[in-house]
Amino acid sequence: MINLILFGPPGSGKGTQAKLLVEKYKLHHISTGDIFRREMKNDTDLGKEAKSYIAKGALVPDSVTIGMLRKEVESNPDVAGYIFDGFPRTVPQAEALDTLMKELNQSISCLLELKVQDDELRNRLMERGKTSGRADDVDPNVINDRISVYKEKTLPVANHYAGQNKANEVNGIGTIEEVFGRLSERIDAVS
Repeated sequence: MINLILFGPPGSGKGTQAKLLVEKYKLHHISTGDIFRREMKNDTDLGKEAKSYIAKGALVPDSVTIGMLRKEVESNPDVAGYIFDGFPRTVPQAEALDTLMKELNQSISCLLELKVQDDELRNRLMERGKTSGRADDVDPNVINDRISVYKEKTLPVANHYAGQNKANEVNGIGTIEEVFGRLSERIDAVS
């Protein structure tokens, strides 16, 4: 079983590459944002709990998020593995994910970090903003804030997995196919 964390700053190409990796390796794509929306729409107990925090403008606690991830993994036992997208975003979340995977007799195979220079990220996000309809893709100040938050709060997750010899840096510059080829080489090396 291959369990991947697709990792990188906003605009690094995670969403594009996740779709290709899911198809090639028959992985189940786990996007925490998608899970939150589905659980809340279906008015599940976890969805109600998440909604109560969001309604107050608070962050959903990691325990609720891990509960949703557990449910998602346990609901899809017959897949070749999982690709985590948008999680973990902090070291405590990475530790919680490691614990969850251990409880399920699994582990994270590797973290794949797409490396892209800040100027390129800004250009990609501004370009995406022309068609995405996302307000956070068109404002240069918001884009800079998103990149800064990634570096300060999320990037330490890569160090967490580097300490386990599971972090892999992948050049995120090039065509979609070139980047996909590099990611595939890394995955094939650990599987």
